[in-house]
Amino acid sequence: MSEDLNPESISTMLQHWIEHNERHSESFNEWAMRLKDAGYRRAGEEIMHAAEKMDQSTECLKRAIEEIP
Repeated sequence: MSEDLNPESISTMLQHWIEHNERHSESFNEWAMRLKDAGYRRAGEEIMHAAEKMDQSTECLKRAIEEIP
């Protein structure tokens, strides 16, 4: 397991997670607006809340990647 813990592989993994989260957040926001427009206001708000949480998670990952040499 420790052989997987080199800076390059960690950075690659974190960057993948960042990009993955960003795509999900975009999708969440798009669907939230669609649902709200269709009359599902509360569901749309909850999905927007999930997108905000995803964005917060992404910020944590960005701070983590800054700590890898």
